[in-house]
Amino acid sequence: MGLFDALAGQVAGALGGQSGAGGNAALLQAAMNLINSPQIGGLQGLIARFQQGGLGEVIASWLGSGQNLPISGDQIQAVFGAGQIGDVAQQVGLSSQEVSSGLAGLLPQLVDALSPDGKAPEGDALQTAMGMLGGLLKS
Repeated sequence: MGLFDALAGQVAGALGGQSGAGGNAALLQAAMNLINSPQIGGLQGLIARFQQGGLGEVIASWLGSGQNLPISGDQIQAVFGAGQIGDVAQQVGLSSQEVSSGLAGLLPQLVDALSPDGKAPEGDALQTAMGMLGGLLKS
């Protein structure tokens, strides 16, 4: 449960305490759904989006074993687009700005957790990692 607690705490900090534990879990679940959506295409697709948006160095830091580079809510909005952020906002009952800020705090930790050996898992390994995180949300 430590990983989920750390991720949920990161989301709460990014949201400035505006969301309770249920909101944190909802945003974490929505982030995992967003990464796995056909529009993103998993962790490899997320990496490609960041690279295309000029943020390849940022996401590479999240994959590596060093310190994670920060990202702003505005940069998150640019990577995902207003439509996808708006969809997540509707799902979790937050404003688009709150979702962007929450994802800015959450995604570095989530990508880090999904890539413990410093590279993005693929296929079955990614599904296993996402399944484990999803299982923590249901606990």
